[in-house]
This record gives sequence, C-alpha cells and structure tokens, in this order.
Amino acid sequence: MKSTDEDRRIKVLIVDDSPSARVMLRRIVETDPLLRVIGMAQDAYSAAHMMRSELPDVILLDLEMPGIDGMTFMRRIMQQHPLPVVICSSLTEEGSRRSVEAMEAGAVDVLLKPAMSDPEAAMRVCDALHGAAQSRHAPRRGLQRPVRPLAATPRLGPDELLPPPNPARVIPPGERIICIGASTGGTEALREVLCALPTDCPPVVVVQHMPRGFTAAFARRLDGLAAIRISEGRDGMAVGPGEAIIAPGDLHMLLTRRGNGYAVQVRGGPCISRHRPSVDVLFRSGATVAGQNAMGVLMTGMGVDGAQCLGEIRRAGGLTVAQDEASCVVFGMPGEAVRQGHAMQVLPLSRIAASIVGFGMRGTIGGAA
Repeated sequence: MKSTDEDRRIKVLIVDDSPSARVMLRRIVETDPLLRVIGMAQDAYSAAHMMRSELPDVILLDLEMPGIDGMTFMRRIMQQHPLPVVICSSLTEEGSRRSVEAMEAGAVDVLLKPAMSDPEAAMRVCDALHGAAQSRHAPRRGLQRPVRPLAATPRLGPDELLPPPNPARVIPPGERIICIGASTGGTEALREVLCALPTDCPPVVVVQHMPRGFTAAFARRLDGLAAIRISEGRDGMAVGPGEAIIAPGDLHMLLTRRGNGYAVQVRGGPCISRHRPSVDVLFRSGATVAGQNAMGVLMTGMGVDGAQCLGEIRRAGGLTVAQDEASCVVFGMPGEAVRQGHAMQVLPLSRIAASIVGFGMRGTIGGAA
C-alpha cells in the first residue's frame, strides 16, 4: 500500500493487559487493509505514553486492567482529548454491567472479546472500528479514505430468514407497534427516546447491535431509568402498551401477531445485513404482520442494516422515521434510508419520542399491506 494510502488508514491503539489478547486483536485488525495498529499497550500508563507520540483514530480498550482501570482511563480521555473508544469486554455479569456504564460514559461501541476460532470475529471487530472512526469523536472524521473492498463486506439479505411482505395479504386490525433499529451510538440514543415515552405509549420492539450477554444488562439499566417496562426478549414473549422489548444479542428477533396484539419470536441464523440481530429482519416482520399499524424508526449506526426494510414498512402503509445527521453519532444506517427515499420523516433525536406518541394516538386501524 502506498504511503498516501497508509496515512488514510484508520489508526488503532489496542489497550489490554493480556499479551495473548493483544496479539489476537492485532491479528484480527490486520485482516482489514484499511486498518493499521499503531501500538499495543498493557496498561493505561503505556497507552498514555504512546498517545503522546501519535494519537490513534480509535482505541480498542479492555476495562479490566491493573493500576488505572479501563473505565478511569476512558473518562480521562473524554475529559482531556475525546477519541472514539470501542470496549472489548469479557462475557461476565460484571463485564456486561461495566460495559453498559462505559457506553454511558462515552464509548461508541462494545464488543465481546473474540476468539480466533470464531469465523465472524474479524467482521465484528473491524466493522466496529470502522464505525467508531466515523463517529463524532473521530479526530479525522472528514478524511476521505479508500473504500473497503467488496470481498471484505459479505452481506446476506433478510430473504435468508423470511420472505418479503405479500402486497396482496390483508392484515387484520391490530394495535399500533413501534419497531426501532440502532447500532453505533445507539445505546445512549435509545436511552433518550425510551426514557421520554409515557406508560401508555404503543408497544416497542428494538434491535440494538450488541453482543450476547450484554443486552440483558442494557435492558435492566434502561428499565431502571424509564417509565415504561423494558426487558430483553425471550421467544414467545408478548409485548403490550407501555412496554419495550430489546432483541437479545447474537439472536434475531421477529415480530408476530397474537390476537390484536403482538409477541416476539427469537431465533438463530446467519448474520443478515452483517448483523445478528438484524434491524432488517425486525422491520420486515413488522411490515408483514402489522402493515400500516407499524412505525419504523432507524437511528444512529454504521452500515446499511434496516434501510431496505424500512422501505417495506413504508410500502405497507406504516410510518417511517430516520434520525437526522446532526444528532447521530454515525449517520450510516439512517443516511442510507434517507438516500433511498424510505424515510417519511427525518427528525432530530429530541423529537423522535414525540413522533412515537403521536403515531400511537392515531388509533387502531387495519387494512391491506
């Protein structure tokens, strides 16, 4: 790669006290030709010393470290020189809780510490680093970098799991339902929206790109802050007014009918639109079973997940909303929906909850999808 291209690559600093973890993460990062590891630090002191010589574009950070722990180090970064931080955490209850706290403190994404035997590990890590480099805290956000090779971005569509909505199918009358999708920066955006909803709001189902084990801690945290009830989804769980269900990490979540109301189906399967859970899968199921009673909301996140099937909700007669660029951490997903003409409303984060409430006040209707 030419030196000019090297200057445009995303600079990554890996901070982890485990030598084997540092080596593994470096090997994963180096599978992407548009990423460059500029250093590996065993603790916060070493990381700070390296950053005096060269600032990274993204820090890949372990929270559990001797001396100054990762949370304290990240808070100091945010105070002194904000940079995008991606948390790489172990799958423990304490690790999940602290990772959610780190997102609240400014981390842009969280990853489960990968294993080299995991065939999807490289995709998840590299996608998270690309997303973080496009976030508001990125020091070189406006830099034009080479486009990622198509071979590095395999993408299965929602047809792999469920067929497109049948336009001839008549959808019976039912309750209003809100389908929300988010990725990079979405944890704090979801907190703002869900905590602004009243207890009589329509049922809400959410896909937030997050690893397995972390969505439970995230749902518990939101449930303690919001007026509505918020829980991690389980297969067959009903969702009613004043409730929100968040898709469990590493599983797809689909909306199903239960009388005039709704329940969720949770299942495995391949990554769809590069994600599991996938927003496209949730949105397609919402268009299929709820039609014009569905509202799709696509929020901050990198990539294109959700953009295609937000259009299916619109064609089914539902309302579609995209978060605006100014309030997004990354405008990728909602920006793609806007570019494709699938968003009927483009709203700042502060107005999304009011739009949800307004949609719910229109009453229960039915009709053809």
